[in-house]
Amino acid sequence: MQVIGVRFKKAGKIYYFDPGNLSVALDDYVIVETVRGVEFGRVVLADKQVDEEDIVLPLKKVIRIATDKDKYSVAENTENAAQAYKVCEKKIRDHKLDMNLVEVEYTFDRNKVIFYFTADGRVDFRNLVKDLAAVFKTRIELRQIGVRDEAKLLGGIGPCGRMLCCSTFLGDFEPVSIKMAKDQNLSLNPAKISGLCGRLMCCLKYENDEYEEAKRELPDLGEAIRTSYGSGKVVGLNILERLIQIEVPEKERVIEYTLDELIEEGVISTQAMD
Repeated sequence: MQVIGVRFKKAGKIYYFDPGNLSVALDDYVIVETVRGVEFGRVVLADKQVDEEDIVLPLKKVIRIATDKDKYSVAENTENAAQAYKVCEKKIRDHKLDMNLVEVEYTFDRNKVIFYFTADGRVDFRNLVKDLAAVFKTRIELRQIGVRDEAKLLGGIGPCGRMLCCSTFLGDFEPVSIKMAKDQNLSLNPAKISGLCGRLMCCLKYENDEYEEAKRELPDLGEAIRTSYGSGKVVGLNILERLIQIEVPEKERVIEYTLDELIEEGVISTQAMD
C-alpha cells in the first residue's frame, strides 16, 4: 500500500496518510484530517510502500495540497498563539495556580486552542478554562506534559554543545535506563548523564546496541584466559575497539590483544559470540 508520512511539528511523530490520486512530493505541505480536526503538515516520507498490517486502517486521505492561503493561516495562528500565551499567563497568575505554561497552539481550523503546561501535581484549572473560553470564544484544552516533552517544545543546547536531539529530529522518546550508562562505563553522576530535562540523556540509547553486542563477544573482566604467552586474566577492555588487556604472570606484563587475535588463537570461539 502506498502512503505518505506527515509531520505536524519539526521533530514530531510521523503519521501516515493515503495520498489518493494526488501527486505529493517530499517537503510538500498538505492539509489532512486528524483526530484533532483538519491540520496542516509537511510531507517527510513520499511514495512509501508499507504492508497493511503495519498501519492502522482505515487510513485517512490527504484533503489537498496546501496553498499560499493555508500557509498564511498557519502564520496567523502562530501570531495568535503568542498573544494567547500572554493572556493565559496573566490568568494563571490571577487564579494563583501552581503551573508553568510552556506553549500555546491553535489547531489549523482554529476550532481549538491547546495550552501545554507543566506542574508538580494535579491542578484544578476548571475556572481557568472558563475564563479562557470567554476570551477566545472557542474550545479550550489544557494539556499537562512531562519534563521531557517540555524540553522538546522549548528546545535548547545540550551538554555536547549541539541543539537538543528531541527538539531537532527525535520523533518519539525511547526508554533509557541507568544500565545503559553502566554498560558504557560512564560516570553515574546524575549531572553528567542527565539532559536539560533532568532525565537520562536520550543519546545513551544511540550506542547501546553496539555495547551490548561487544559485551557478548568479549570476555569478562577477571576471566581466566590461556594465551600463547601463558595463562592470565583479563584486566582491561576497550569495548568499542574490541581490545582486551590480559595480565600474564609468567611474562610479568600486560599484553593487549584484539578480539580477532584471540579468535585466531582459539582462545575465544565464534560460537561463544552467537
